[in-house]
Amino acid sequence: NHFTNLRVGYDMEKKEKKPMLLWAYPREYKDKNSASQTTTNPNEFTYPYYGSMVYWVTRGYVVLDDAAFPIVGEGDEEPNDTFRSQLVANAKAAIDAVDALGYIDRDRVAVGGHSYGAFMTANLLSHSNLFAAGIARSGAYNRTLTPFGFQSEERSYWEAPEIYYEMSPFMHADKMKTPLLLIHGVADNNSGTYPLQSERYFNALKGLGATARLVMLPKESHGYAAKESILHMLWEQDQWLEKYVKNRDVQEIKKQEEVKQ
Repeated sequence: NHFTNLRVGYDMEKKEKKPMLLWAYPREYKDKNSASQTTTNPNEFTYPYYGSMVYWVTRGYVVLDDAAFPIVGEGDEEPNDTFRSQLVANAKAAIDAVDALGYIDRDRVAVGGHSYGAFMTANLLSHSNLFAAGIARSGAYNRTLTPFGFQSEERSYWEAPEIYYEMSPFMHADKMKTPLLLIHGVADNNSGTYPLQSERYFNALKGLGATARLVMLPKESHGYAAKESILHMLWEQDQWLEKYVKNRDVQEIKKQEEVKQ
């Protein structure tokens, strides 16, 4: 379930390969049948709001909005037991689907999300090489700071410490090789996403030499309301995507990868 947005006037025959922005939010299910349900309406209007990514179709990007990222655990297995591998498989499937339509340049794909979607983004950048850059807004990155459960995870940290460790991007900050923009409201009162989460994760990334930027929005809570905050957020996201996605030097990246090998 997803909406692929293309710029007005995009030549459907010529099919120029464009950079893509994938925006998603993971959801947990206890069986495959539930996970395969249709949750979007193909007749629904695309409407802009403060946190929407649809604006970037006007900047020359393909926008895959509200992509389905089901995390499934059947029988005795809980969804989060294989969270990371399912996340990467979902991302690859989403990119493959749009690539099969002929719209995108696979070397210029960004991923982003808000709240649990931000947590998803940090995990994807840490454990895959599918993306050129990421945007993570108002997220949590160290699950030991939410020890009594999170989202649909009912086990506490003390019952499943290995799950909390494996799922926390903070614990794998040394694996981050992809530019990540972190945005958070200074007054976020959502119990799972205190501002400390972004601050500490950013410090870890910078200390380990990753390319990261942290933007703290004054007086904002889990969602952002002030015009000044929203316009600044849009500017930050645009600058990040222009630099690290649209104008990414793919040849230089490949040279760097060869040097590492």
